[in-house]
Amino acid sequence: MVRATLRKDHPLSMRLPDADIAIIDRAASLRGRSRTEFMRDAAVRTAEEVIMENTIIRMSPEGFEAFVDLLNRPASPVPEMVALLRRPAPWESKGTTK
Repeated sequence: MVRATLRKDHPLSMRLPDADIAIIDRAASLRGRSRTEFMRDAAVRTAEEVIMENTIIRMSPEGFEAFVDLLNRPASPVPEMVALLRRPAPWESKGTTK
């Protein structure tokens, strides 16, 4: 993701319990990031998700009609999903008894 600006004009300070800092530091280390980079990325990603969840999607009446038409069509089986669902679960192997 490309940020519009790399300037750091707005400092942010948070007070967190030691347990929260420990888990954040561990995750940041696993990603090879600093705590600040990790927290900034996590906060921005979450903010973007919230905005997307609350953004109105606009489309033409024709586009909406085509969208609803697709939703109203009967579902067609996906061969890969059918094969997957026909496989026995690992706990249902032939060598086990009930």
